Amino acid sequence: MSMLPRPPKAVIFDMDGLLLDTEILYRRSIISAAAEEGLPIGPSIYEGMLGRPWVSIADLLREHYGEAFDADGFRAVWLAHFDRLLETELRLKRGVTAMLDLLDRLGLPRAVCTSSAHFQVKHHLGELGILERFHQVVAHGDYANGKPAPDPYLAAAERLGVAPGDCLALEDSFNGIRSAASAGTMAVMVPDMLQPTGEIRALCAAIAESLDHCCAFFDRHPAAVTPA
Repeated sequence: MSMLPRPPKAVIFDMDGLLLDTEILYRRSIISAAAEEGLPIGPSIYEGMLGRPWVSIADLLREHYGEAFDADGFRAVWLAHFDRLLETELRLKRGVTAMLDLLDRLGLPRAVCTSSAHFQVKHHLGELGILERFHQVVAHGDYANGKPAPDPYLAAAERLGVAPGDCLALEDSFNGIRSAASAGTMAVMVPDMLQPTGEIRALCAAIAESLDHCCAFFDRHPAAVTPA
């Protein structure tokens, strides 16, 4: 894992698949929802959804199943399956607590930057007791264009009061990395469901196995360990 080009002054976290082990739950629930509705489904659908806002996912579903496909109706079935899984299987990803503890010690600001809705952020992160550990939340409705556009990460950096180039952005999805990189942040992929392609590697400042490994970025930048 390579060193970052400069010491991070803030950290911006994706949510699903990065903070929360939810991408596997989304995959399982959409497959079971599709089976309930008698719809054929494969990787081109559920892998294509990663990191996208709902409007973009709905377009993907209509491209696959036809323009007349009731995407919103299917979403209701899908989310019912997802909510049942959440009741018993919502978990933090490895290294989340250690990373937040480190940022507390360093006095560094941090934000959540997600395609999910604010009520989902409040529910999921609140349920797991980490919502109050973030200084800002940028979610659906807070930006004009969702990932892979740069808007979400530009909004997060602005709310934190830190230049994008001084922000470490942590993502697990291709569209998230595209968004973070196009915003000018130091984009780091922490793979979850998908491994980085050549295109994605070229956009990343580094690839990290887990959030535990991301803690090393601060060890290697002594200037970054002085609390603000």
